[in-house]
Amino acid sequence: MSFDFENLTVYQKARDFRAKLFSVLSTKKAIDRSLLDQLKRAAVSIVLNIAEGSGKFSRADKRNFFTIARGSTYEVVAVIDILHDDKVISEEERAELYSELETVSKMLLGLINSLK
Repeated sequence: MSFDFENLTVYQKARDFRAKLFSVLSTKKAIDRSLLDQLKRAAVSIVLNIAEGSGKFSRADKRNFFTIARGSTYEVVAVIDILHDDKVISEEERAELYSELETVSKMLLGLINSLK
């Protein structure tokens, strides 16, 4: 048995991104604790809101959760920019993470627009 959201490519990509992000972060030592916590919560929020939204019955409810997931995606981008500005992550790490988030964001926008 599987849940519907597990078959969504955007869910799989969001999970992969979260795992990669946590792996990158595990190698860093000089990260502000509150910023790290915010980043982790936002990355997990993307995955959880995709899952929760897929379980809703109304199009409006689904769209709302996918919109929240997209907002969390933007939040993660902003924190990654801050980590790059603070020289915690390299330009290469930032670019790779950014690219994956851009894909997730576009996929979420497609889902959101399909539910209007």
